[in-house]
Amino acid sequence: MRKPVLIGNWKMNGSLQANQALMVRLLPRLRLYRKSVDLAVCPPLPYLFQVRDLLGYTGIALGAQNASAFVSGAYTGEVSATMLQEMGCRYVLVGHSERRTLYGESNQEVAARFRAVMNLGLTPVLCVGESLDERETEQTSSVVESQIQAVIDEVGFSALANGVVAYEPVWAIGTGRTATPEQVSVVHQNIRGFIAANAPEASQDISEGLRIIYGGSVKPSNALDLFSLADVDGGLIGGASLHAEDFGSIAGSLAKASGILEGECETH
Repeated sequence: MRKPVLIGNWKMNGSLQANQALMVRLLPRLRLYRKSVDLAVCPPLPYLFQVRDLLGYTGIALGAQNASAFVSGAYTGEVSATMLQEMGCRYVLVGHSERRTLYGESNQEVAARFRAVMNLGLTPVLCVGESLDERETEQTSSVVESQIQAVIDEVGFSALANGVVAYEPVWAIGTGRTATPEQVSVVHQNIRGFIAANAPEASQDISEGLRIIYGGSVKPSNALDLFSLADVDGGLIGGASLHAEDFGSIAGSLAKASGILEGECETH
């Protein structure tokens, strides 16, 4: 059984005061679900120390929003996975749509970042998804599959199991538009099917164990419908993760949709 995971991506938001206030309100809500759902928050890099200390021993994980493909060197502005490991991070986002579209990260660069994170024993969260134009021209499957294939080519098929895949349609991020449950279900099924089809042999098929989560304007009002889909194993939450009540409600919806009781989950 795949244990659901919910990750809050704060993007470039926050301050020392605002982070403190958010966590004071958020942590009591998240503690209700930490046994049945893997929970994490990804603050901006300058606040990793602060948020790590606020998380303490709650069982809620710390994550980062990106990592360099390199261990060290003359890469001004980059942060290595080694540094994030020292900070206490467990999850690292790679290939978020904003990194791909605003900063030109290619599939190959994202795959190299995935490798760097995985090599440190951290969990890379591979973000994949299509633009509105790509969806309207029926390229969703080819775009998403090429993004996943680049990682398979970089780290090998079996190593993909060390990560999480997050489907985030670019056209539904921060736009107020949300993919319908039917659209989400089709893409998630296709991702799992693509991975199964790429298994070198049946005994190496990792598709059923791989966690595939959804990110794209998830809100308390639509979370339960999205998380109730068979191939959706959680969410990557942007704007709603900055509001304690909303993120707590979304966590509750995921726990409810999973129907997992304490002690039934595999360890990931």
